[in-house]
Amino acid sequence: MNLTSKQRAYLKSLSNHIEPIFQIGKSSFTPEMAQSIHEALEKRELVKLSVLKNCMDDPKELAELAAERTRSTVVQVIGKKIILYRPSKKDPKITLPKSAGKV
Repeated sequence: MNLTSKQRAYLKSLSNHIEPIFQIGKSSFTPEMAQSIHEALEKRELVKLSVLKNCMDDPKELAELAAERTRSTVVQVIGKKIILYRPSKKDPKITLPKSAGKV
């Protein structure tokens, strides 16, 4: 899913108020973590991950890997924080601003 800059900015503003619910540590990104993030995205649509200091992987690479495995979109990677978004199939909660189209 491609987000416009307006939609990305909106999701960033929403993510300012949420705490990271997953931590990626020394064992890096595991299939179990991917499944847990997948389930959290279905319920919350917007999740924040924290990459711990003992993880040797690059946060940007981890963000791309997480997005690929959970079929989500990377909203932002800032420092060691990753924000992912995926609309819920059963119960969508977040309404994105419309992209600027032709009038």
